[in-house]
Amino acid sequence: MADTSKAGFKELAKKASMQPQEALLEVKKSNNGLHIGVPKEITYEENRVALTPSSVKLLVNNGHEVVMETKAGLASHFSDKDYSDAGAKIAYSVTEVYKSDIIVKVDPATEQEINLMHQDQLIFSAIQQTTVRDTYIKRLMQKKVTAVAFEYMRDDELTLPIVRSMSEIAGTTSILIASEFLSSANGGKGEMLGGVTGIPPSEVVIIGAGTVGEFAAMAALGLGASVKVFDKSTHRLRRLQTNLGTRVYTSLLHPRILEKSLLTADVALGALRSENGRSPHIVTEYMVSKMKPGSVIIDVSIDQGGCFETSELTNHTHPVFKKHEVIHYCVPNIPSRVARTASYALSNILTPILLGIADEGGFQNYIWDKPGPRSGVYVYKGILTNKFIGDQFKMPTKDIDLLIAAHL
Repeated sequence: MADTSKAGFKELAKKASMQPQEALLEVKKSNNGLHIGVPKEITYEENRVALTPSSVKLLVNNGHEVVMETKAGLASHFSDKDYSDAGAKIAYSVTEVYKSDIIVKVDPATEQEINLMHQDQLIFSAIQQTTVRDTYIKRLMQKKVTAVAFEYMRDDELTLPIVRSMSEIAGTTSILIASEFLSSANGGKGEMLGGVTGIPPSEVVIIGAGTVGEFAAMAALGLGASVKVFDKSTHRLRRLQTNLGTRVYTSLLHPRILEKSLLTADVALGALRSENGRSPHIVTEYMVSKMKPGSVIIDVSIDQGGCFETSELTNHTHPVFKKHEVIHYCVPNIPSRVARTASYALSNILTPILLGIADEGGFQNYIWDKPGPRSGVYVYKGILTNKFIGDQFKMPTKDIDLLIAAHL
């Protein structure tokens, strides 16, 4: 990636382009309204929606058109009437939605949806790096669309806003889930997470000191549990302790120390992420077999393969299984469990971006000075621009900075 500073990128653009200097002048900003389509999510157990009625109302009031597929927000408890009252047009055909210039959705487009796309369309969605196939990328390239991935998209401070927001939700919710499955009503050993006066607190072991681990620790401490956090990085452990504002047990990932902690744990939570593929198996089956009967494992990293050797993919309908008398919860899409909250979080991040695109007169102008949103682009007008995806599938890539500079 080229220099990501505003000035640096402009300088690169001037040097890299072979066009006359006049061609590099910024296109005049336009007040033309955006045409935004929001299809209904059809992926199994995906309950979120990309835009909430309040965001739709804001977009419509700013002169933009929003087309919602019927029942797109129903799983998040937003009715068609809510969207209609906000000014959206309700479409009863997904084909109608995909006539829009911009598509905003949660999960990656299906093959059927890609077939409905048209040239120069802009799509915002997740990409799900661990499950994406080269055929998916090639189909987007053939359609000559521009695709922006939630997982890569950064804000002005170069953090990953959507990843962080969903991680906050997953971390907090995972502790509430653990509390549910410790209860007798759900086949647990009948303990209250945290305990009460005169009874020792429950022990929660968290593997991973990132955003998920931090918010899980915050929730567990709030319920009165005893918390131990393990991570490979001293820096992340120090940052977590600072953010929590209280001292908790922290340790680097030494197998013997981790195994000793798991022996007395009531809840073990896996929250380690891999930057380039599968998450590592930190907890062996032997370690799991030594845990207390009735204890609970929440493997938040299951979408990358899981931190526990005994983890197996589950879903919201059948979320748990028992192995070595330990309850395993391995649902990959925890934020969808609290779909309304997650939808608001998504919508609050995406709406300013859409308004910014309109204010700047188009997506190319918008990302010209914004390295954060620009980093989310992995296909630009049919050209693969993400080097990691290119390396993964042995496909050629081009630098998006140079493509924009050349006004392609």
